[in-house]
Amino acid sequence: MEHKGLLQSDELYKYILETNVYPHEPEPLKEIRALTCSHRLFFMGTSPDAGQMIEMLLKLTGAKKTLEIGVYTGYSLLLTALAIPEDGKIVAIDVNREFYEIGKPVIKKAQVEHKINFIESEAIVALDKLLEDPNNKGSFDYVFVDADKINYLNYHEKVMELVKVNGIVVYDNTLWYGSVVKSKDLVPETLKEGRISVLKFNKSLANDSRVKLSMVPLGDGLTICRRVR
Repeated sequence: MEHKGLLQSDELYKYILETNVYPHEPEPLKEIRALTCSHRLFFMGTSPDAGQMIEMLLKLTGAKKTLEIGVYTGYSLLLTALAIPEDGKIVAIDVNREFYEIGKPVIKKAQVEHKINFIESEAIVALDKLLEDPNNKGSFDYVFVDADKINYLNYHEKVMELVKVNGIVVYDNTLWYGSVVKSKDLVPETLKEGRISVLKFNKSLANDSRVKLSMVPLGDGLTICRRVR
């Protein structure tokens, strides 16, 4: 059990996973989660409880054209590929193909690889390339962002051009291991830079009239946005 959630009780988190999450988690997701848990950067993987919420959003909105910024080993990517229709498409951007290759055999076995267009690139470069095509502007139903926190504000501006009105954007790690409410003196050195970026991003997002949002304490914090204009 990977516990990077914000619940104070390990037992309560385990109860949530075992009662509501794991029984409904498709076998391919269990497999890719197991592969990720053995990796040295396992903590970068999407939490299964957060994944359950994402799947529900995808199904409720009927998302078909989607974008993922930050793939890692592909748990959230596979989840999205399983949730969208057979003719749905995902543009998946990550700077590191090596990590993606860890989960790729599971994606292939699940027979959803045809839905994925993986782009190995810095995200800003890839997003600018997408924006060069007028057909991409305002065309994405759903976007998931789980990449470097320093660029979240930059990603957001570009994503707002790509997602359609009433489309959904989900940002991961917006509570940054709970450090957003801690004194900076008590924050581990490894989290300090990310904490500053996340605090700026959260403040900016809360004042952005283009979106309605809900921040939920799943995983390391999810902020769910609906573009309204």
